[in-house]
Amino acid sequence: MRFHDRIDAARRLARALTVYAGRNPLVLAIPRGAVPMGKVLAEALGGELDVVLVKKLRSPQSAEFAVGAMDETGWAYVADYAAGAGATSAYLEREKAAQMQTLRKRRSQYTPTRPPIDPAGRIAIVVDDGLATGATMIAALHAVRAKKPAKLICAVPVASEDSLTKVSPYADEVVCLETPLDFFAVGQFYDHFPQVEDEEVAVLLGAAQQEPEGAKT
Repeated sequence: MRFHDRIDAARRLARALTVYAGRNPLVLAIPRGAVPMGKVLAEALGGELDVVLVKKLRSPQSAEFAVGAMDETGWAYVADYAAGAGATSAYLEREKAAQMQTLRKRRSQYTPTRPPIDPAGRIAIVVDDGLATGATMIAALHAVRAKKPAKLICAVPVASEDSLTKVSPYADEVVCLETPLDFFAVGQFYDHFPQVEDEEVAVLLGAAQQEPEGAKT
């Protein structure tokens, strides 16, 4: 299965999640790529959109390869292969400090005038555009679980089988449309996979925040 772009993937995911339509789910997108997807999902399911801020911990050998991930509280998931990839304890501490700065900057940029929407007691759907290692999704699910949602769902269009195995214990339900055997990178399953910029994320979140008010007028 291939996806034209993230919007196409989100529409297909929405069809797989129709059981939650009309139940006011909280769709929590992992920035930056999944935020346009989260907006489509929230609109299709009649829910709210927000972000769950997590950041991958980069391998010292390749900035694109995750050896773990962390959330805004500083909690970190470190993959069992991290040491083999050259991520020593000292390196990980430096990397955590660097990524925490990014998380703080994004929070101030994305939702400067409001706190994060509380998922307590709600159906929370954490969405990303795909899972390669699963590290970022694990950190995201851990962060949301700590806030006691009624149900916690991981939703992705595509994932490696290994990443799904690692992620599954952290969610009540996992919805994944495709688990191809020849998985190398998330982008290989999209015809159009541009980078999403911080400014776009801020606009999408601002628009999502204003829509319910506008609907009442």
